[in-house]
Amino acid sequence: MNNSGYQAKRLLQLAIPVFIAQITQTLMGFIDTVMAGQISAVDMAAVAVGTSLWLPTLLFVQGLILVFTPVFSELDGANQRSAIQPLVHQASYIALFGALGVMLLLSSSTIILDKMDLEPQLHSLSTGYINYFLWGAPAFLLYQVLRGSSEGISHTLPPMIISFVGLAVNIPANYIFIHGKFGMPALGGAGCGVATALVFWAMFIAMLVYMFIDKKLKSLDIFGKFHKPDFGKIFRMVKLGFPIAMALFFEVSLFAVIALLLAPLGANVVASHQIALNFSSIVFMLPLSIGIAVSIRVGYYLGREKLDIAKLATKVGIFIGLGLATCTAIFTVLFKYEIALLYNNNPEVVAMAGSLMLLAGLYQISDSIQVVTAGALRGYKDTKSAFYITFVSYWLVGMTIGYVLAYTNYIVEPMGARGFWIGLIAGLSTAAILFAWRLLYVQRNKIRVELSS
Repeated sequence: MNNSGYQAKRLLQLAIPVFIAQITQTLMGFIDTVMAGQISAVDMAAVAVGTSLWLPTLLFVQGLILVFTPVFSELDGANQRSAIQPLVHQASYIALFGALGVMLLLSSSTIILDKMDLEPQLHSLSTGYINYFLWGAPAFLLYQVLRGSSEGISHTLPPMIISFVGLAVNIPANYIFIHGKFGMPALGGAGCGVATALVFWAMFIAMLVYMFIDKKLKSLDIFGKFHKPDFGKIFRMVKLGFPIAMALFFEVSLFAVIALLLAPLGANVVASHQIALNFSSIVFMLPLSIGIAVSIRVGYYLGREKLDIAKLATKVGIFIGLGLATCTAIFTVLFKYEIALLYNNNPEVVAMAGSLMLLAGLYQISDSIQVVTAGALRGYKDTKSAFYITFVSYWLVGMTIGYVLAYTNYIVEPMGARGFWIGLIAGLSTAAILFAWRLLYVQRNKIRVELSS
């Protein structure tokens, strides 16, 4: 059965656990913010400042690892599961080297914090948060390797289950280290750094255990023969993953810079922007999950030498993503003020956030197309395009248009936050068009990258 209905069913079977795992991970960040905020605004701000420092660095290394999942899928499709085990070991070396780099960078974060001119308490809490958090970096990245091997063989249920383990550890760990319970010191917002590190280690250990007891994962024999670092293979995989890592960095840094540029316009403007962005980020998990599922299916069918079915799976994934985005966009527009009220009850903030929600609805359509097509391209192991497309779309198009509309009168009177959101829509629409064009080119020319040997 390789018709559209079957492909839709398989994509959703893969995507739903991924979606739940992504939402759970997002929820953990939300819990950190809320629990720190119950102490004081300074504690909550420390979590926000700390997160803004570790997120780009950790996601960059994660981008290097993401490329392994479609490679695993292709090997699975080609009935070469025995070739997955040595690649998992090479991916683990990349994770460990990357974790060391992240830890060194974060341990030097006081240099950045000193230049931010923070008040002493905020500086102290942010430093503490980062110093505790960095010890979780190796566990997070090694977990991503194991998660990729599981998802690579179309087994997306284990990462979903492990995400609940993380959530179960997150809440009590925050409580203990924020408030100083059971003999632990009361660290305030910095305690969230300890909790997050513990969550990462709990998820990694739980996934290790799962690799031993799950029948499908045991077939990979991850803990069988030991493989030393193969620097030639590591270099080839890093070279393939680097554009994905940079694409993630371009995206994360874009939103960080927009938030900084909006800061002079006042707290209410920043708050309204954050509300629209946070809700859009939650909704984004739906098309992101479809994109991950598409990359898995494309890799699988490439391994089976069934390029036509890989193309069909991609087409079905795009239509599913568009259908879901249309539904969420309509919901966002219809309930824009009700959504804003969930975050804040300040009438001015709600009014501004409501106007941004109208733009957020349009944003979701183009966002869906670009993330699903980008996922398909990862399946084809065409990654260089991601680097160029994201840079051109996000920074040259999105940021330029956003800044001109937000702060200048070259086209219209300065629009503030709405200008940046229009810029985001323009940037994402450009990315959607370019990714779709690149995907068609790759499919027509049957471009493939052979790196699994």
